Amino acid sequence: MPQYIQYGSHILDSPREECGLIGIYTRDTESLGRRCFFGLFTLQHRGQESAGIAVTDGQTIYHHKGMGLVTQVFTEDNVAELTGTIGIGHVRYSTTGSTTLRNAQPILGNFRGMPFALAHNGNLINAAPLRREIEQGGIVLSSTSDSELIVKLIEISEHTDFTEALLAALQRIQGAYALVIMTPDRLIGLRDPWGIRPLVIGRAEGDDYVLASETCALGLLGTRFVREVEPGEMVTIHDGELRAERAERYVTDALCVFEFIYFARPDSRMYGRVLYESRRSMGHMLAQEHPVNADLVIGIPDTGIPGAIGYAEAARIPFAHGLVKNRYIQRTFIQPDQRMREMGVRMKLAPLPDVLQGKRVVVVDDSIVRGTTTGPQVQLLRDAGAAEVHLRICAPPIKYPCFYGIDMANQKELIASRMTVPELERHLGPDSLGYQSIPSLVRALGIPRNRFCLACFDGRYPCPIPEDIKVTKFALEEAVSGAE
Repeated sequence: MPQYIQYGSHILDSPREECGLIGIYTRDTESLGRRCFFGLFTLQHRGQESAGIAVTDGQTIYHHKGMGLVTQVFTEDNVAELTGTIGIGHVRYSTTGSTTLRNAQPILGNFRGMPFALAHNGNLINAAPLRREIEQGGIVLSSTSDSELIVKLIEISEHTDFTEALLAALQRIQGAYALVIMTPDRLIGLRDPWGIRPLVIGRAEGDDYVLASETCALGLLGTRFVREVEPGEMVTIHDGELRAERAERYVTDALCVFEFIYFARPDSRMYGRVLYESRRSMGHMLAQEHPVNADLVIGIPDTGIPGAIGYAEAARIPFAHGLVKNRYIQRTFIQPDQRMREMGVRMKLAPLPDVLQGKRVVVVDDSIVRGTTTGPQVQLLRDAGAAEVHLRICAPPIKYPCFYGIDMANQKELIASRMTVPELERHLGPDSLGYQSIPSLVRALGIPRNRFCLACFDGRYPCPIPEDIKVTKFALEEAVSGAE
């Protein structure tokens, strides 16, 4: 199979998504595969590297997964074959483990003769030592993702009951995780004790239940939002009934703040807030904190648009669409050469010179991570005729690496960790640069600061990071190559 190349990694400077999860329990066996497909389709923004669905008819687990977008992996024929009463699905952006088919999910396991499947969103900070321990026990691992480690911990457990084996496995893992797990007769959902990664519960008429990373998946599937799975909680759907229990001791609420800033779809709800309104409020706060005389406000599509609208409203400056996004550039089989990489921003974004010509422009974006595309974006606007370009960023400066499932684990790559704002202005080329402060961001969210993980801004990690473990995206590949 040809290797996919994701141009987004060269073109966008926002943090890369984590993964998206769906779990469905239904009596309508014929529609299960189709419903899993549409659930994943609504969560496509959370991962575009691979997609997979596993279903069970009560005895056997059937699955299909592949590299690429949901619509590339699944066809009418292979979806029609996915019938049953329980199904789970996964879209992936890799945070531990490279972009290969062997790391696609769901992952199948076998516990004392009983098949099960697991899908994971998050990142285990003790993946490397766990892998060494498991391999030293003679277990052969087929992937380099941390998710398979959870499956193996369940399989090799001394417990004879699946739930007890699962709970014991949770005691061995450290880090961020939301899990959906399927056995022949039950659907299970779990969140880590800090609730870093999201998971919600939906219910339809009758006994149908849905577990999903975001509420945006519920409406399309004809289910109503019930509630979020609590940090450290395990929910089990069996025989049409949902049972909730404490899987691990509750520590705190520490939802990743980037769900509000960037990751989640704007029509999703988290902590009772519609994310579009939260992003619009970020723009309001940003305008108060960093005002500027300008003629119009534009947003970097798509996630910068709500903040730009909010900025324009608060500053009483007209909002306009100054950039058009090419929506069909996410993936290609064509290997990019250096010239194509240099064309990256122009391949992704097209300016509207008639809108920008001679204007003093405020440009609102969600974040700056590595700074690799921000400078070219500024130049793109200048080339289109903008007289002034003033950058306004909804997120505070990203100075610290994330170890919980966002692809920014190397601090050296984070441009704000090594440059001051004046230095960034000179390096990136805008007439001015304004980041939202942490207090301003918290006011925009309207939710207490202690309910979020803000570690990438302030270095305060809710789940302690072992000093002797350096976590990178390819930590398990490094562990494997070092052992060979």
